[in-house]
Amino acid sequence: MWRPRGVTETQKNMGNAMRGAIAFLPSERCQHFLVGDLKEMPLDRTQDLSHRQLRRLPIAACVFDELVKLYLSKNNLSSLPAELQCLRKLQLLALDFNCFEELPAAVCKLPQLTILYLGNNRLYRLPKELKDLKELNTLWLETNCFTVFPKVVCELPNLKTLHIGYNQIKSIPKELGQLEELRSIWLAGNQLTEFPPVLLEMHLLYIIDVDRNKIRYFPGLSHLEGLKLVIYDHNPCINAPVVGEGVRRVGRWADCLDEDLEDDESNTVNETLVVKVDPEETDNV
Repeated sequence: MWRPRGVTETQKNMGNAMRGAIAFLPSERCQHFLVGDLKEMPLDRTQDLSHRQLRRLPIAACVFDELVKLYLSKNNLSSLPAELQCLRKLQLLALDFNCFEELPAAVCKLPQLTILYLGNNRLYRLPKELKDLKELNTLWLETNCFTVFPKVVCELPNLKTLHIGYNQIKSIPKELGQLEELRSIWLAGNQLTEFPPVLLEMHLLYIIDVDRNKIRYFPGLSHLEGLKLVIYDHNPCINAPVVGEGVRRVGRWADCLDEDLEDDESNTVNETLVVKVDPEETDNV
């Protein structure tokens, strides 16, 4: 029976296994097999070396000084060559799904970088040199090993989008308020026990995501005139945030009217207080 030619799943798996084995070999010939031909500048000024099982980035990938986008996602990288800083026009760098424990110094020397993906690594801190990325407007740090919010992020004057969800962060510093351009902040999956007070002062935020934390009480957010979406689901909260007209809520009681929420909040707080009263004290009243 005739079958159409093509790559079977078994062949794909064999190819991936071969790449994985070759990735351990440092010779230039082996690296060429993994990354292909890097002799010519891509016409779209974009280089995609994702899914190559790379353990080091060949210096040949750093010679195209007109490169604008470089994708290195889903490899086994834990360091980058100093030559990366030669990519002076690079605007997007994707390093997500790798093995970085520290951000390579060369990344902080890319003056035109605007988008940096660092999610799904092993980062637990960021270098102070990150503040030199003055043009950075999008930073993804989700699913790393941060236990403390990296304050150097608060020194990125043009930052508009910050995703730092799924870490182990317990509080957000007041210095975040310095980011006057910030419009969306994603804090899901951390260890926040209260709604970050600094966010109450950031009137131009469009999106606030505090899903999957440990927040029990939400203050009113109706004064945040720029707010469009607040995600607060999967928190042990006793109320929902009251928001302005046209703001979408995702979480418990999200479909209720604000008046109902206020009544429900008042009743819930009173019930909570009753539960906490010591029975012996009640007898003395």
